[in-house]
Order: sequence, then C-alpha cells, then structure tokens
Amino acid sequence: MIRRTKRLASLLALALAASAAACTPDPSRTERWATTENTNVKIDWDKVQEAYKQADGPADLERRVNEIYEGSELISIAVADVDEKTQVVTGFFDKDGDGKVADAEKIFTVQREVTGEGQAQVQTVGYGPYAGYHSPMLSIMSGMMLGSMMSNMFAPTYVPVYRQPYVTSAGRRGELSAHRAGYRAANPSRFSKPSRTGRSYGGGAPSRSPIRSRGGSRFGLRRAAGAPVLLLA
Repeated sequence: MIRRTKRLASLLALALAASAAACTPDPSRTERWATTENTNVKIDWDKVQEAYKQADGPADLERRVNEIYEGSELISIAVADVDEKTQVVTGFFDKDGDGKVADAEKIFTVQREVTGEGQAQVQTVGYGPYAGYHSPMLSIMSGMMLGSMMSNMFAPTYVPVYRQPYVTSAGRRGELSAHRAGYRAANPSRFSKPSRTGRSYGGGAPSRSPIRSRGGSRFGLRRAAGAPVLLLA
C-alpha cells in the first residue's frame, strides 16, 4: 500500500512538472506584437521599423509612429548618432514634458549600425511595458528604397550629429496631437473600436482647424502692390 502511494505521488509530481514546462514561454521566440501592462495597447513593430526605413527625417518619423500607435499617449522621438556608424532612435512617453528621455519613459529603441560599404543593420528593442521584445536583425542595403533619414547615411558627405540630437519639442507635441486627432477621425474603422480597457479612440467629428499647406503659406504667386487685377467675364 505504501509503495503504491509513493508511486502515485511520483507520477503526480512528474505530471505537474511536465505541465509547468509546457506553460513556460520560449525565451528565444520573438513576438511581432507587444501589449502594454497599463493600457493594453499594442504596437505593430513591423510598421515601426518600416516607418524608420521610409522616414524623410525625425519629424516625419514621429508623425508616422504616432499614426501607428493606437493608445492615448503621445510618443516623442529622440534621435542621436552615437558614433560615425551607429544611430539610436528612442521612442518615449514624455510624461513630464521636459523633452528629455528618462529610463522610466522609454518604450522602444531602434538602433542602426553601418556594417560595411553600402550595408547596415537595424534592430528594435522594447522597454518598460514592452520590455522583452527584440526584433530580428533587419539588413539594409544602399540600393533599397529608403527615406532620406536612412539613405543619407550612405552618402560620402554624411556627418554624424553629436552635439544637437533631435528631440520632440513641446510645440511639436501640440502639432502631433492635432495631426493624430485628424488622422484618427479620417480612419474611423481603425480607431473607433474600443480597446480592452473600454476606451475608444477616434470616431469623433473631424477637426475643423484650418489645414496648413505643405507647399507654402500662399496659393499661387504673390502679386506686386498696385498691379492691376484682371477679371474674366
């Protein structure tokens, strides 16, 4: 009877150990999506890396990233060249509005490193609520279709920026917030659905703020003072 009891106990222990091993996540596996602990908002990392590849500059990158992110927070961007070959882009929630990257505010970094003549590699790493995410290494070639932010690094005249790295300013944050509100209103099927927290994004009335022309402040040519005005019948 005692032997039978010990045997049953051993079998039960083995079953529990096997169950625990099956439930343990594989540390070598990387997920394309990551979810925040506090807002349950996902980021599509493939789109973040694509935004970096296609961006014409830091301002264009932060616009693209905030169009991708579906949470209520605004993502600020810091861009700095570490040396002649390495650039680090940091996405962060600038909670105190000081325009500086604090460790507690970091949500991701995109690191670009030149590995040879006309070759580079890019990797994205998550922090804070996205900690644990490491993207596969993305290979970049000079012949690929790239935005100027990436293609400039292959130019012989490229000079790394050490002293004045780019950081999203307070004024720029206001512009980004207004742009994202309009973008979400224009894409209600993507942003009007509620999140897991019960909040809904977008779906409201379109912004009535005037649209700023990207081609300049005026439409057409400036007319000289005193010049006659021609009226067509």
